[in-house]
Amino acid sequence: MSDDKNKNIDADLVRSLADILNDTDLTEIEVERGDLKIKVKREVTVAAAPIQYAAAPAPVAHAAPAAAAPLSMPSDPATIVARAGEEVKSPMVGTAYLQPAPGADPFIKVGDKVKKGQTLVIVEAMKTMNPIQSPRDGVVAEILVGDAQPVEFGEALVVLEA
Repeated sequence: MSDDKNKNIDADLVRSLADILNDTDLTEIEVERGDLKIKVKREVTVAAAPIQYAAAPAPVAHAAPAAAAPLSMPSDPATIVARAGEEVKSPMVGTAYLQPAPGADPFIKVGDKVKKGQTLVIVEAMKTMNPIQSPRDGVVAEILVGDAQPVEFGEALVVLEA
């Protein structure tokens, strides 16, 4: 700009426009007076809000025996106690199923003796049914998930005892 144009700029007007931007949700103001045009802008950085996922509602059990009902985990970590036995954990994120088909008998029940390689539960991931097998011979001490329950990678599914 030439020095003549700079002399015509009203610094108080620019400050007033900047104050208006700060006091409002506007990001840009433009004023024209004759051949003088003043545009005041502010850049707004918008941070993406973190995505929070809600857990799917627990399915309603269909006349399952009380012994096969999963135990609920306490919400307070201080109340969690160590389990006796070996936890069989989910190797993936998905949906756990306790029986091979709806209405079929479950793969296992608490107290069942299982052999190494026997299917304990199925975890469905990306429309693929993945059998979760027993890592060793043992007895089912606890079933920690419900049928059709979403599970996370590394989440304990079953506890086996010797």
